Amino acid sequence: MAKKKAATKAAPPVQSEGERIALAAAEYADNKKAGDILIMDLRGLSTVTDFMVLCSVDSLPQLRAVRDEIWDEIEENHERRPLVADTNMESLWLVLHYGDVMVHIFHKDKRLFYSLEELWGDAPRIEWASTVPVKKTPARKAATKAVKKVAKKAAKKTAKKAAK
Repeated sequence: MAKKKAATKAAPPVQSEGERIALAAAEYADNKKAGDILIMDLRGLSTVTDFMVLCSVDSLPQLRAVRDEIWDEIEENHERRPLVADTNMESLWLVLHYGDVMVHIFHKDKRLFYSLEELWGDAPRIEWASTVPVKKTPARKAATKAVKKVAKKAAKKTAKKAAK
């Protein structure tokens, strides 16, 4: 009598510590209702960091709240502090650099201006799911639309380069 082969499940891909920190940073930003959260995989593209997390906020108090949430939660849950932190609130762009993960917290206007999604348009995106429902205000809808437009433009540019 022939034995049945046991169904083998493919093991889920092993996440690096950097990827776990990036996903956690996205979740912590989401906890404070940051919008347009994006995780980019820069491995092989950058010597500065492996993962970049981008998020947008609507106000200075929210900018501070998102920064504090990410800083405190990563320190508490992952026992890591930023190696470098640019936390000048007046710039409306805060950066927390954890070595293999760089977190950028932008005021929505600054994010559109600097457009890191376009600069790193060839970087793969890492999927993640928000667990916090976000109320879509007119300003947030406009910012989301603008960010998607920039990302679409960058994708077309990358495809055009690849075709050459």
